[in-house]
Amino acid sequence: MREGERMSETSMAPGHPTGLHHVRLTVTDIARSKAFYTSLLGVEPAIDFSDQSDDPSARQDPQRFFGGCTFALGDQLLGLRPTALPGDRFDPTRVGLDHVSLSVGSPAALQQAADRLSAAGVEHGEVVELRHLGIAIVSVQDPDDINLELVAPLPRPTDSRA
Repeated sequence: MREGERMSETSMAPGHPTGLHHVRLTVTDIARSKAFYTSLLGVEPAIDFSDQSDDPSARQDPQRFFGGCTFALGDQLLGLRPTALPGDRFDPTRVGLDHVSLSVGSPAALQQAADRLSAAGVEHGEVVELRHLGIAIVSVQDPDDINLELVAPLPRPTDSRA
C-alpha cells in the first residue's frame, strides 16, 4: 500500500482489528484514580480487584487484573493498573499515549457529564464545539495528569434548499 492510501474493508486481510477492545492506564494511586474515574464515567467498575492492590501477588496476576479495576464503556473497557511509582506523572510528549477520548451520545449528554464533574468537584474545561470536525469536547486531567476528552457528535446542519 502506498502512503496516503486507505485499506477498504474488502481489501483487509482476515483477522484485521475492527476496533479497540480495551485501554489500560497505569496509575500511581488506585483508590484515588478509581474515585476519579467513577465520577468521570458515572458508573462503578465492572471488574474490581483494587482492594487487593497492596498484595504483591495480585499486582503480578492478570486473573486479578493486576490489583486494578476495569470500567465497561459500551463494548469497550477502560482499565486502571496500579503499578506506577508514587510521584510519577504522565507526560504526553514522551513516546506512548497522548490522551484518551471517550464518546458520549449527544451534546446534551456532554453537558450533563460536565455538570456531573462540576458537582463532584472535578476541574474540567468548558464545552468546546469543533464544528469543522463535527464534535464538541470537554477536556479533563486525571489524578496522574493523563488528558481525557469526552466527545459528542454535533448535529449536522440541515439543508435548507429542500
